[in-house]
Amino acid sequence: MARRRQLSFRRRRSSGRALALSFILFFLALTLAPPIKHYFTQRAQISALNAQLVSDNKALDDARKELSLWQDPEYIKSQARERLHFVLPGERQYIVTGTDQNTENEPTTKISSALVDGQPWYTRLIASISESGEK
Repeated sequence: MARRRQLSFRRRRSSGRALALSFILFFLALTLAPPIKHYFTQRAQISALNAQLVSDNKALDDARKELSLWQDPEYIKSQARERLHFVLPGERQYIVTGTDQNTENEPTTKISSALVDGQPWYTRLIASISESGEK
């Protein structure tokens, strides 16, 4: 009987120790979880900001290259000719239309007989809408 008592006391004692240890581990987990979560959140934010910094630096380099191009007077002239169709004095400019490669594949559009010049704009608009609805 004394032996049973001793075993019973040891079991209680070991279960008390296990309970205390589990309580301590649980308390540590509750205490350490928020700072660990904040740490990983901040590391993710730092990584995202580093990636954004790299892309912003690349965009800045591209803008600086374009700015250096615009310092060249010949580049400015070529862009004015290309974009704005400027012509230097004494030159003639010819603009050729309808030579795009894509126009060969596009269906041709039929001009309506109802869209006669000289009519008010709203009459031509209504005729255009009604004609497109028939197709």
